[in-house]
Amino acid sequence: MMLPARFSLILNMTSVEIRSEIEKVLDQVPENTLIDVLSFLNELKTKSADDVRLAANLKKILSEDRELLKKLAK
Repeated sequence: MMLPARFSLILNMTSVEIRSEIEKVLDQVPENTLIDVLSFLNELKTKSADDVRLAANLKKILSEDRELLKKLAK
């Protein structure tokens, strides 16, 4: 499976570079949502890598199949 260029670039970043990019994004996040971001990050600290990966995969499936899920719900 071929990853988009953006993902291969991210995979090659150092943790310092990733933290820097996160800070840039956080500077653009509306102030009233920062507490949600902080809560999410604190939740991640208590999860195993497998749990985080599983949740991310589920989110991806749900977002990619949104229309199908809506049809099935009817």
